[in-house]
Amino acid sequence: MWKWLHSYADPERAYKLSGKLLPWFAMLATALIGIGSVWGLVFAPTDYQQGDSYRIIFIHVPAASMSMAAYMAMATSAFVGLVWQIKSADWAAAAIAPIGAVITFIALITGATWGKPMWGAWWVWDARLTAELVLLFLYLGVISLYASFEDKVLAARAAGILAIVGVINIPIIKYSVEWWSSLHQPSTIRITEKSTMSTDMLYPLLINIFGFGLMIGAITLIRFRAEILARNGMRPWVRELAKAEGVK
Repeated sequence: MWKWLHSYADPERAYKLSGKLLPWFAMLATALIGIGSVWGLVFAPTDYQQGDSYRIIFIHVPAASMSMAAYMAMATSAFVGLVWQIKSADWAAAAIAPIGAVITFIALITGATWGKPMWGAWWVWDARLTAELVLLFLYLGVISLYASFEDKVLAARAAGILAIVGVINIPIIKYSVEWWSSLHQPSTIRITEKSTMSTDMLYPLLINIFGFGLMIGAITLIRFRAEILARNGMRPWVRELAKAEGVK
């Protein structure tokens, strides 16, 4: 059933495929983030309660959503690497970790900036905020483990185990506002029910969420390709590629 995964264990094939996907991810991400940000920050109506300060959601919500999505992608790659011993999956997990850490940091900073006018404080030990901070620490832990071992196979194994265990934090972030008393507002985007946002606000927000996802995908592909080259520098196809691009 999972034999198709092994076809991408070949570093050369994975490198070429990611190179083909990269321009599409980059172009779509640029277009969607441009449209969503201009629509949300300039043309979306002012909120009757929060005024214009609510507009930070067009950055905060996509960043927060994608911080969790990136973690799940990293943990899935780590799981594939551990179970099926596919090195390219380990390289993908290593590529995602720093990007996830940055996007989580952006979510925390924009959340604090939004919280100041709404709650009167930059930070409160709210359940969702605390769980998001834990997510940042998990990303940093994975990055540290990858860098702490000279043996990259052992490093990938240790970092992968931490990434997989850390998945338990994702539902805590997602459902914390429902499980505990929280200052953080409930989710305004509903899958099975009608969303509580006006469509004039909802559409640019959704566009930015998809745009952020594609942006993370594009940056991951760049880092993934770099990881492949770094781990396969002595392979003939890498040498041929270097010669073709004029690298000595």
